[in-house]
Amino acid sequence: MKAFGAPWLVFALLSAAFAALTAIFAKVGVANVNSDFATLIRTVIIVAVLTAILAATGEFQPLGSIAPRTYLFLTLSGLATGASWICYFRALKLGDAARVAPIDKLSTVLVAIFGVAFLGERLSAPNWFGVILIGCGALLVAYKG
Repeated sequence: MKAFGAPWLVFALLSAAFAALTAIFAKVGVANVNSDFATLIRTVIIVAVLTAILAATGEFQPLGSIAPRTYLFLTLSGLATGASWICYFRALKLGDAARVAPIDKLSTVLVAIFGVAFLGERLSAPNWFGVILIGCGALLVAYKG
């Protein structure tokens, strides 16, 4: 149970809370605008906020100090993030936030599978049971019955 006291947990919980707010705010925000344009506005705001944080903390790094492999994977991550946001905002435009968000959170299940398959991570039987529960729970929440 040491994992429940880990320092990363605070940030993970904050991430979950902000992700929930993202869904609610975005659902209202895309009501009267094209979902792709809404994604652009959101992205510009994120870039501005991150630029301000880096400037305030002095954490900018020289671009030449970053390895090509890092650029490759950050580029791939950025493309995947952009595709995810475009799809997410389109889904929010078309569906209920309470149904879209749980399906989006099936990414948790996929991360577990990809982490094992591609990163050599290991999950115990209780971990896999949790992954299955997350998947089933997301589908049940999204089910319109």
